[in-house]
Amino acid sequence: MAGVGPMTQDWEPVVIRKKTPNAAAKREEKTVNAARRSGAEIESVRKHNVGTNKAASSGTSLNTKRLDDDTENLAHERVPTELKKAIMQTRGEKKLTQSQLAQLINEKPQVIQEYESGKAIPNQQILIKLERALGTKLRGKK
Repeated sequence: MAGVGPMTQDWEPVVIRKKTPNAAAKREEKTVNAARRSGAEIESVRKHNVGTNKAASSGTSLNTKRLDDDTENLAHERVPTELKKAIMQTRGEKKLTQSQLAQLINEKPQVIQEYESGKAIPNQQILIKLERALGTKLRGKK
């Protein structure tokens, strides 16, 4: 850029200011105390029911009573005892470990473990894979 033309410098002042405090900063104790010291007028308003959920918990609604009266046991269906015994027996006859059987059906060994312990929620797709890998009928025995 040398020799292109006369270079001038811009000497205008640049003013950098802090942001004006937002509403949250105005409520801070430090800010309030500084305003009191300077003699500024401070208005404090106490909001009713702030920070509580009194509207939701003040009275029992019909839904709450209905939920309290509900005696239905809501639990997921688990693997029946006959199914888990059948899986263990046929796996033992084929001389397969849980991890080998899991590998055959492309599932994690934990899935086979849950089915054999009765903790799994029955999944028809997994049962079909197990039937094919073990060569036995597992579904429809209920």
